[in-house]
Amino acid sequence: MAHIDYYFSVFSPWTYLAGLRLEDIAARHGAQIIYRPLDLLALFDRTGGTRPAARHPSRMDYRRQELDRWADRMGMKMVAQPTIYPPNPAPASYAIIAAQNSGAAPVGPLVHGILRALWADDRDISQDDVIRDILRDTGFDEALVTTGLFDGAITYEKNLDSAIVQGVFGAPFYIVRESDQRFWGQDRLDFLDAHLGTLA
Repeated sequence: MAHIDYYFSVFSPWTYLAGLRLEDIAARHGAQIIYRPLDLLALFDRTGGTRPAARHPSRMDYRRQELDRWADRMGMKMVAQPTIYPPNPAPASYAIIAAQNSGAAPVGPLVHGILRALWADDRDISQDDVIRDILRDTGFDEALVTTGLFDGAITYEKNLDSAIVQGVFGAPFYIVRESDQRFWGQDRLDFLDAHLGTLA
């Protein structure tokens, strides 16, 4: 069985646009996904990236066009500029970590539900009531918002350190452990799919 370390941010529009394609690919190849939410802005700071707020306007204008193109191609609703952006990613990330540890249900729908809440429904995903709703709707105990805080905080910090060691510099980022093949961006999922086929 292949194992995919999946590094992502709960407020990354590109992670939202990945939808549930990773989960479909993993299921097709019998691969296991390890969800590793991280602090994307801190990752940029530590790997030579530039935070969006500091990027040249021409780069940000092009980014907006690309997001529109991809949302249209994927048939996904997308709010051009969420009201609260960037939201504090920690609470939702902690909840994802706690949910994964609980093993109560598949984690993919939870991750996508949080991203969809931000990018399609314009909800503030840093708020406990929003996270509780999504946990409940995806088969998890909504109490994980509070009970998962301690372990979530520790793992969240470790995920950032692990990402840097493994060569991660953006999100979404996929690493196949068995081959150390790395794929950056939702537009590289076809390459990940093809690679997993070579490991069978």
